[in-house]
Amino acid sequence: MHLRFSQDLATLLKRLAEHPLTLHDILTETSERGFSLVIGLLVLPFLLPMPPGLAGPLGFACLILALQMAVGRRSPWLPRSIAQFQFPKWLVQTLLKQLHNLTGLLEKITRPRMRRIATSPHAWQLNGLCIAWLAVLLMLPIPFTNPIPTVGILLIAIATLEADGLLMCIGYGFTIAITLAILGIAYALWLSPTMLQHVFS
Repeated sequence: MHLRFSQDLATLLKRLAEHPLTLHDILTETSERGFSLVIGLLVLPFLLPMPPGLAGPLGFACLILALQMAVGRRSPWLPRSIAQFQFPKWLVQTLLKQLHNLTGLLEKITRPRMRRIATSPHAWQLNGLCIAWLAVLLMLPIPFTNPIPTVGILLIAIATLEADGLLMCIGYGFTIAITLAILGIAYALWLSPTMLQHVFS
């Protein structure tokens, strides 16, 4: 079984490789589904080594879309400056090569389940709130932590698109675990200069 998310994303990336599209073009074509699809597209690069300058725009766009979900919007919107962003061709080609590996596990475990939860407007808003919070964690300047919130965002985005209520609940648990993990890492880094000072004093 192949996820609609995976298939749609692969099709979109192939189009981007042939004819560069802006985020505005993608959102216009995908409508309500564009929330989950574009959020997935925006965060996938965070699973790969990225050059400086891309993390800010991608993370901020993800945050804006997630906040719109959190307030119940069903029609996505981005500021003009971000809406005109085009993915670099090299990044699109890299993502195409890695797409199967990145989504392979989820293709095996995701299917429509617990539809009452999955289709609830409150779940839609909670999903947006969780993704927004994880996007904030994603943009924090903490070394080597980008993939951690990215996994949580992908879980919730895919669960939303696939109407998988069970995966949504797992995503909520991941959100709590990821928050604690990143706060723990941040606290350890904050303590590290003091700890080193005590060691060498």
